[in-house]
Parts: sequence; C-alpha cells; structure tokens
Amino acid sequence: MKKLFILIALIGIIALAPWKNLQTASGDQPPETLCLPGVYTIAPEHCLPLGPSTYLANMADTGITFPIQPLAGQTPNPELAVLPYYYAKVTTDDAPVFFSIEDALQNNPPKRFIEKGFDYISYIDIVTVENRRFYMIAPGEWMRSGDLSSNVVTSPFMGHEFVSTPERNFGWILQPIETQSAPGLLQPTYTGHFLNRFKMVQVYAQSEVDNVQWYLVAPDQWIEDRYAALVYPATAPPEGVENGRWVEINLFEQTVSVYEDNHLVYATLVSTGVPGWWTRPGLFQITEKLDSTPMTGAFEADRSDYYYLEDVPWTMYFDQSRALHGAYWHNQFGYEKSHGCANLSPGDSRWLYEWANIGDWVYVWDPSGQTPEDPALYSAGGA
Repeated sequence: MKKLFILIALIGIIALAPWKNLQTASGDQPPETLCLPGVYTIAPEHCLPLGPSTYLANMADTGITFPIQPLAGQTPNPELAVLPYYYAKVTTDDAPVFFSIEDALQNNPPKRFIEKGFDYISYIDIVTVENRRFYMIAPGEWMRSGDLSSNVVTSPFMGHEFVSTPERNFGWILQPIETQSAPGLLQPTYTGHFLNRFKMVQVYAQSEVDNVQWYLVAPDQWIEDRYAALVYPATAPPEGVENGRWVEINLFEQTVSVYEDNHLVYATLVSTGVPGWWTRPGLFQITEKLDSTPMTGAFEADRSDYYYLEDVPWTMYFDQSRALHGAYWHNQFGYEKSHGCANLSPGDSRWLYEWANIGDWVYVWDPSGQTPEDPALYSAGGA
C-alpha cells in the first residue's frame, strides 16, 4: 500500500511540474487541485484541466462529446418493408407454366416456359392435390412445387429518416469488423469490440496510413474505409437542381440520400450496376412510377445472364430502363449487384416511392471518377 501511495504521489508531481514551472515563471500561484472532468475551452484559474479533462477535450476536438449524440431522426416504420406479394425462385431450367392443375398433373403441354436463368415468380395461391402442391402465379397459370423454392426471405433492412442534415459523414457497416484503437495494418491494435453489418456509424475523423483510409467511428475505435458505405451530406444541390429536391446516388459508396428543401430527409444503402453494366452518372428525372412491374432481359450473346423477375415493387424509372426499385431477391445492399438499376431494400423502395413525384431529380455520381461517362458504353440498362 505504501508503494502504491508513493507511485501516485510521483505521478501527481510529474503532472503538476510543467504547470508549476509555468505559473512560477509568470509570478502566479499554481492551482492545487485537478478540475472536475469536463471540456474547458478556456483555461480555468482554480484547477488543472488534466487527466479525464484532457481526454474529453481531445475527443471534443474530433466532434465526440459525452454522452455520444445519435444522428437526429428515426428508424422508418418497419411495416414499409412488408410486401403485398409472395415470391418463389424458379429452380429448374425452362420450367413449365400450365393452364390448370389438371394439365400439370397429367403433364399436358404447358402454356409457356420460363427461360433458364435468374428467375423469380410471384404467386397468388397454393393448392394441394394428390399430396402435391401447385402454385397459382396468375389466373390460368399454374406451376409445380418441384420447379420452385418458396423459401424467399426479403431483406428487413431500412435506412434512416432525418429531421436535420448531419454535420459529418455517416454510413453503415458492410460486414462484421473488429475495431482498432489506432489506424494501421502492420501492428493492429484490436479493441475486442465488434461492429455488425448494417450498424450505423458516424465518422468523426479519418486518417491515411500506408495508403489505406481509416475512419474514427467512436472514441478510440478505428475501421478501414472498405468496411463502411458512407453518405456525404450535401451542402448545396447538384448543378441543375433549383427546387432543392433530389435523390442522390453515390456509386462509389453505394448509398442513396434524399433531399427536400435542400435538407437531408432520408439515406440508405443501394446496389447499383456491376462493371460493364454500370449505372450511368448524370442528372436525370423520374419519368414513370409503377407499384410493381415485371423485369426481364439478357445482355450476353448466349443469354447466360438472362433474368426474369415478376412484380418488382415500387419502381421508378429515371434513365431509360434504369430505375430505382425494390429488390426482393438479394440482401447485398451496399455492394454493386445490378444490370444498371438502383436496387433498394423493399422498405427503402416503399419509403422513396411514397416520397417521390414524377419529375423529381435523380443525381448519379461517382466521387472516385472510376465509373465511365461515355454514352457509347451504355445500353438501356436493366434490373
């Protein structure tokens, strides 16, 4: 105990030494006690702002105050993510669609076939006959359960509604990651604290170490930039937008942000076109809104990339066949995934569909400059 007391005393002497020398040189009497923990923008006269106060002041310089303030706004109504359709994935090549259950039972010539590819149908009803299930996908159209998998789970993910524009960049974690107490890969300093996919974070500072960008997302918690998709809150509308109302698609970050009266009102993750089927940069306007619509097509000469998607929900076309729409067939939001469309989760697409009007601006950009802008490289696009 005596050794511990001596050690504490020595630490106190060392901490006070520079203050004592400075005060003595100026002729002032040095303070004798430490200040209560707090952020002191002006040096106090009767206490020393050391220890916890120094830490709090350093955090305040990065924008972190305690308790940490969440982003202003709220999580959207989860009921928006509930779709009015049931979906099934087609699991056999050139799956037949029959006129009736009887035709399906007797294996009569089908009404049509669904071409081999990435195929999903929506169904109205399921009927069991002779211990076999049949799916009604439309009046007068039936499919056998052996050709389908109804184990389709749509993403519950939704973005964030805002009441004011954030002061700093923010975003979502793309995959589980353990934070580090300092940036750098050569000698990682892991904290034991993990961030899960879709966790929302704010960026208080960033640092480049060995050509890698790092983000400070909480006190003493750093992550690599590749583990997060960010929104850069706009301080001014894109050139050409004069009514303060637009949807912004960031191709590099794979995020969408929505502005009204020049203020951010919504933001979320998106999946845009993969290389070769990029989502085209530029300023566009919403030309058509559809509660649901079928989407089908192929771009390769051998049709190896054929897709057939029924009842794509909450679709808004803005650049030929490129649209903002819900995607019920994947949950990879935050990564490139489409043939040029902007895929949103069902809940996000519903929110945006209810907010947007025909004629609203859609601004597509790539802050990295990696997405080509030559119009000759772009077809009409697709889902």
